[in-house]
Amino acid sequence: MNSIELETIAQRERERQQAFRCRLLCCASTPCLSSGGAAVQSALQEAVKAGDLNAEVTVYATGCMGPCSRGPVVTVQEQGKPDVIYEQVTPEAAREIVTKHVVAGQPVQSHALPADMPFLAKQHKVVLANSGLIDPERLEDYLAHGGYKALDHVLHNMTPEGLCDELVRSGLRGRGGAGYPTGLKWNLVRKAAGDKKYVVANGDEGDPGAYMDRALMESDPHRVLEGMAIAGYAVGADQGFVYVRGEYPIAAQRLEKAIRAAERRGLLGSRILDSNFNFRIDVRIGAGAFVCGEETALMQSIMGRRGQPVPRPPYPAQSGLWGKPTLINNVETYGSIAPIALNGADWFAAIGTEKSKGTKIFALAGKVENTGLIEVPMGITLREIVYDIGGGIPDGLAFKAAQTGGPSGGCIPAQFLDTPVDYESLKALGSIMGSGGMIIMDERSCMVDVAKYFMEFCADESCGKCVPCRVGTVQMHRILARITDGSATAADLHTLRDLCDVVRDTSMCGLGQSAPNPVLSTLHYFMDEYEAHIHTRHCP
Repeated sequence: MNSIELETIAQRERERQQAFRCRLLCCASTPCLSSGGAAVQSALQEAVKAGDLNAEVTVYATGCMGPCSRGPVVTVQEQGKPDVIYEQVTPEAAREIVTKHVVAGQPVQSHALPADMPFLAKQHKVVLANSGLIDPERLEDYLAHGGYKALDHVLHNMTPEGLCDELVRSGLRGRGGAGYPTGLKWNLVRKAAGDKKYVVANGDEGDPGAYMDRALMESDPHRVLEGMAIAGYAVGADQGFVYVRGEYPIAAQRLEKAIRAAERRGLLGSRILDSNFNFRIDVRIGAGAFVCGEETALMQSIMGRRGQPVPRPPYPAQSGLWGKPTLINNVETYGSIAPIALNGADWFAAIGTEKSKGTKIFALAGKVENTGLIEVPMGITLREIVYDIGGGIPDGLAFKAAQTGGPSGGCIPAQFLDTPVDYESLKALGSIMGSGGMIIMDERSCMVDVAKYFMEFCADESCGKCVPCRVGTVQMHRILARITDGSATAADLHTLRDLCDVVRDTSMCGLGQSAPNPVLSTLHYFMDEYEAHIHTRHCP
């Protein structure tokens, strides 16, 4: 395939879609499927067929549309009219949408979301631009929305060095948690000596309540693959691996299908887009170990070894998979690559803050009216996320804290609601951006219980290789359990602090080094609750 053929296929698909008067987009991501989305899609198809509307109405299975707690979600797109999004659609409601809205032109108000709903209106979609609009299992649909144009542009108009420099100027930082500058990492791998190099996408998302990567892989798999192929060209790699959690079967299936479709069209494999660039991608399935989100443990798992971290240096950029230079980025990071390649570094750098550029995807969960998947510009305040996009706290209760960064993050109390959500601001508060989990808690939440929950998670997920993490997390959990059941003493609180320091400073990998964060942040901001448990045997 060449550039002309690429555009021909895209234009043909656009014309095919424009021939329909109406498109019914039915969310087929995991949250909506789990609440009956497949039955809703079938009901829509049956209603269209029964009304003899197949020539003018088409039913699409798409990826995540965002308001996951309101699923199944269906969007009605009609030429020349604004989209109408329906929530909590049942098969009966689906048939009503066809007979009343599609045929009679009367929206079903009982299920329609407000057109100006802040949850949707205040987002800024870059990585998720296609999610909820395209069928993730049809390559042609991705091409019709500009897919693989960035790869074509890069292969024929940019050098690997120029591409890496463009990423440096964009200010893109890794979206997996640490926030390491992406362009700098790519340059390290590009300059590393080696006859063989690898590109890895980390889709092993294990934080409780987080599903940003899963949604992207399910909703727009070709965007991840295109970003990986661009990375392969930039660093001189010809082989890529997508590492997907075993609990994400739909994501793995759609990635596999997308890879085969791209190979058939010459967008992956040999001599991609009539160039000299060769790049193959394979999917590797993890076994659900949280520690395999750490890059060295992930590489061990890909190579068929036990998923445990190994000491660094050497770093993956010098010696990764099978001892060869390896580039590892989170799947959301790869999702940002094609837009940057097409629109330029200055465009991306204009979004966000001085040191945190672009947008970030969050899985908004917990005690908030609107839960789901959101993409917002870096620097948006926590208050805007909770009260504007999230719709506030249910039942008129007060906001108490936001937990960001999963087991590696911390709890941010109400006095910091106006803090910008970016790498530097969250770090200053004792938390981290993480991969994008954000759990909202109301005034009824016990922060000691929160710390105990995350410590139990870390103790269970410790690989056991190093003593500080293997033993320290268990001992910390035991102390927290004593505090919550009212049998702890003031001495236990001092021991807990000491254990936090030891585990943080002496553990081998990021799991142990960051495991104390939820404890430390709750000790810092909610010490009164710890003291109440210990001194008065009472949970406030």
